[in-house]
Amino acid sequence: MTAPLQDLFVLDMTHVLAGPFASMTLVDLGAKVIKVERPGLGDDTRAFPPFKDGQSAYFAALNHGKQSIALDLKAEEDRAIFEQLLARADMVLENYRPGTMEKLGYGWEDLHRKYPSLIYGAASGFGHTGPDAHRPAYDMVVQARGGVMSITGEKDRDPVRVGASIGDIVAGMYLVQGVLAALVDRQKTGLGRKVDVAMLDSQLAILVHAIAITTVTGIPPAPTGARHPSITPFETFNASDGLFVIAAGNDVLFARLCDVLGLPLAQDPRFATNPARCENARLLKRLIEALTLEHPKSHWITVLEAAGVPTGPIQNLTEVLRDPQILARNMVVDVLGADGMPKYVAAGNPIKLSGMADPTTRRPAPTLDGDRHEISQWVNNL
Repeated sequence: MTAPLQDLFVLDMTHVLAGPFASMTLVDLGAKVIKVERPGLGDDTRAFPPFKDGQSAYFAALNHGKQSIALDLKAEEDRAIFEQLLARADMVLENYRPGTMEKLGYGWEDLHRKYPSLIYGAASGFGHTGPDAHRPAYDMVVQARGGVMSITGEKDRDPVRVGASIGDIVAGMYLVQGVLAALVDRQKTGLGRKVDVAMLDSQLAILVHAIAITTVTGIPPAPTGARHPSITPFETFNASDGLFVIAAGNDVLFARLCDVLGLPLAQDPRFATNPARCENARLLKRLIEALTLEHPKSHWITVLEAAGVPTGPIQNLTEVLRDPQILARNMVVDVLGADGMPKYVAAGNPIKLSGMADPTTRRPAPTLDGDRHEISQWVNNL
């Protein structure tokens, strides 16, 4: 059993979420990741709650399996160590504000000149070009400016941010795609590339249906709660004991839904096609809920699943972490503590590759500068 990135060495200068999420994905695929942190403080997330035995579970969830060395890149001795690492790295990742690495003498142009095969992956709020490149950004800023908040929330109420930090996480995903594409290219050319991923760009990239609606109709979509603006029925419905979801995404599935509910609507011109159902979505919801309110969620999920209609419960995280399907896919793993015993719980690796082990545990998250001696020995023995 081999991991596809087991010979890859990543020098990780990232902090907080977007960059560490990317390097965590590379760790899960087998890469060796050395995390370069600020002396004394380290990654900001070391101070983020919740804590267990004085250590951040948030930090552990993002940084398990990495090694840590604390370097002051303004100090000559530490710069020498850093450059030893650069000389051996396949790629360097950073998510500082544009210009920071250049001030230190480690921007793309400088590094490419000295280490031509090095891949340079950068995630930032607005990217390394454009009039706002040097502005600071956080997840909520790009969710707001990138349009995601404008379509998230309930109708006629204030927009809200998506509960997960998708401004950071989506950028981290695109950064992984970019550096792996650069890795494939390097196999042909021998040269590294710069990968420049902006959080703002990444938000726009996921708004496929919203862009289509806006450019065709001239009207930007507004929040619709749980309802999909282009597919009906595709939202939450009330049962006798609360909400569940139905996602009948085409005419065949809608006909099956009607059969289960005993509703003679599949041939009704108001509901026979998806465009017609979208036009009459509120009426259709009332007709469906007049029946679903008669039984509990579990009843409807059982009968709809039996009929092949996509449906499901709305689960909180406690329920998600106990979900048999999620557990069967090894998506809940233990992060070990320094003593080798399970200490934290984290999400597993969603990328399941044949021939690659998918362990139920993850190596510990590093203590700040805790791997300096091992890293020094490793570099000097190469």
